[in-house]
Amino acid sequence: MIDVALLHETGWPDADWQSLADRAVTAAIAHSPYAGFAAAPTHYEIAVKLTSDEEVHGLNRAYRDKDKPTNVLSFPMVQDDLLQATANTDDGEVLLGDIVLAEGVCVQEAADKGISILDHATHLIVHGTFHLLGYDHMDDAEAEAMEALEIAALASLGLADPYGDRNDI
Repeated sequence: MIDVALLHETGWPDADWQSLADRAVTAAIAHSPYAGFAAAPTHYEIAVKLTSDEEVHGLNRAYRDKDKPTNVLSFPMVQDDLLQATANTDDGEVLLGDIVLAEGVCVQEAADKGISILDHATHLIVHGTFHLLGYDHMDDAEAEAMEALEIAALASLGLADPYGDRNDI
């Protein structure tokens, strides 16, 4: 079972952010080798926080040594093999990690791309979920593999390929 804990701060547009986060996380997991998590008795939890540029700026500076806000940050909780961590849970719960989105950056990027903030946030939550599952984009091969999974997950939600213009997120 997948549980998404949404923390929604003021400033973000009115929307059903819980449903959006649930759908985005579920789609990402369904298009990964961990698709079985959805039907497993173990509870897999991801926290999604919609917050300010200022908070994300501080996190980006503290954890990535980058002194600027960014659109999305992911903080994986499972550092070793995800399947082994699942087998070793003593309370039936695995905290996969946190995904944090910056409101102003996301709104501006969505406007620049000519898409809705909801569609862009969906993409960023999918992207963040793949990071929590161990995917990265540090080299071209990793980036292509991760992008292909994101494209498939977003297509399952009726959303277009966000990499059609090859802009990095």
